[in-house]
Amino acid sequence: MYLAKLVIKNFRKLKHAELSFQRGLNVLVGGNNVGKTALVDALRALLAGHDEPYPRLGEEDVHRPKGGTPSGDILFEYVFTGLDADDEADFLGALVPDAAGKLDAHIKIRYSDPDKGGRLRAKRWCGEHEDVGLTADMMENLRGVYLQPLRDASQGLKPGRTSQLARLLQLLADEDGVEGINRELQDLDKKLKSHIPIVSTQKAIDNRHKTMLGEQLAQLLEVGLSASDFKSLKSRLSLVVDDFEIEQNGLGFNNLIYMAVVLSELTKNPDSCYRGLIVEEPEAHLHPQLQAVLLQYLQSIQSVDGEKPVQLFVTSHSPNFASIADLDSLVCLVDTGTAVETFLPRSITFDKGKREKLERYLDVTRAEFFFARRVIFVEGAAELMMVDALAKRMDCNLRQHGVSLISVEGLNFDSFLPLFGDNALKIPVAVLTDADPVAPKALPAAAADDPEDEEDEDPVPVYPAPGDPIIVSANTAKMKTREDEHVKVFHGLKTFEYDLALEPENRVAMLKALGELRPRIAKALTTSIAAEDGDAAQAKALFCGMFERKQSNVQKGSFAQALAQVISDKTVPFKVPDYIQAAIKHVCGMAASAP
Repeated sequence: MYLAKLVIKNFRKLKHAELSFQRGLNVLVGGNNVGKTALVDALRALLAGHDEPYPRLGEEDVHRPKGGTPSGDILFEYVFTGLDADDEADFLGALVPDAAGKLDAHIKIRYSDPDKGGRLRAKRWCGEHEDVGLTADMMENLRGVYLQPLRDASQGLKPGRTSQLARLLQLLADEDGVEGINRELQDLDKKLKSHIPIVSTQKAIDNRHKTMLGEQLAQLLEVGLSASDFKSLKSRLSLVVDDFEIEQNGLGFNNLIYMAVVLSELTKNPDSCYRGLIVEEPEAHLHPQLQAVLLQYLQSIQSVDGEKPVQLFVTSHSPNFASIADLDSLVCLVDTGTAVETFLPRSITFDKGKREKLERYLDVTRAEFFFARRVIFVEGAAELMMVDALAKRMDCNLRQHGVSLISVEGLNFDSFLPLFGDNALKIPVAVLTDADPVAPKALPAAAADDPEDEEDEDPVPVYPAPGDPIIVSANTAKMKTREDEHVKVFHGLKTFEYDLALEPENRVAMLKALGELRPRIAKALTTSIAAEDGDAAQAKALFCGMFERKQSNVQKGSFAQALAQVISDKTVPFKVPDYIQAAIKHVCGMAASAP
């Protein structure tokens, strides 16, 4: 059995959240203060109790709308599915048929009726009726372990009667094994007691003790092993790492060792119907490579034969986890500005081949959008460097608005856009792309009526002037059909650099930036541009002179970097194109009027 659904009502930032989980690994991602810890505490409200007490909730934990009053009782609803016959017998009172007639276990917890100190009382019940209480046996069958963030794992690995290491040793030891250890310890104890240093030590202490108290009051003293049987040995057993004590080992590796011990105990324990491990922010102690290694292992442990299944919940605000994790394992929490909502990437239907392309493109940089409040998608490195500089010319700091700039490295927007919009991640998204207008080449008169010859002709570029009808490529037109309240597509007349060059003051700044990279080309273009008449002709001369002549060899990325540096000086005149202004205002929620 596994936890398939969790509903949270009126808890901290979560007014109403419905989360669906899968077997195995679930990676819960979201920005800071979006409700990940609230989700963890909702899980712990049912799954704690073995290793640490249930979380205590007070009146301050009740959800309060901005500027409002508490909105009611806190309620958690848990739905476990995939029950076998034994599970159904153990959770008989909790069984509820689903739409297909299969039996699921439903459990609910309500926090209400605060005491004088403001602490809320918890009521647990199951099934369809509140009067069916959750029994102690059911609670024992729900085994959960919680690993908190910024934890000192060496403390959890220290010897102790209830340590994870002692629990694992007890679990894996059968009766013959315990008897064998007892015999070995007793034999070792006898042998040690025969050695002169121990005999002398005991004699010295014994004599002093009898001298101090006298024969009548003195006690029988023996120097020997403190762990002389299995019971005492398990509480004193410790781990040694590369010949060092566990306290001398690094914090990150200690956390991985502790996790290995916990998972070993969970997967070997036959006593519980359900086993869950909750790990909060493992990236706090692990560098990116170890984060990747850990995640790959957590995704694979369900395939190990002979072990009990463990459902894993890992919360993270690390792009490493979001980029490496399988899309099906991700559960996203998103602050839309008015409420916190949840989103499951596995619920999205992609066009053929687009999901696979997205998974290839989801490296650490692009996975940032899972934690963003606003996103601007651009085609490549040139726009990536320039858009931030252009926003600053509008007195807009994108980072302070929570905007992530993401390059899709070409025209791969259709792999990313299904994740956003009214039915997905409900955050403002702007797509900055080129219009890329083209026209077919003129055909000779003799071939004008031959459609096959027409199809063979390559399209020729168009250099529109301001005021001309806007023509867009088929790809840009297709993206426009994806627009909704949250996702908007913005483009100019042709391409990013050409649209910048349509403004006279921009051409001056662009030639200055070009002069820092290719002084001779800049000098030659200054002369040729002056000979042209009109903004469109001059923009074409500048654009073609930089990017469409093999001998110029101007790289768009290098030019964008130089131009961004030039326009960072606000004394240099420069006009941000209208369509870029509109894109920035959309994601930042700025007024529609020009700055």
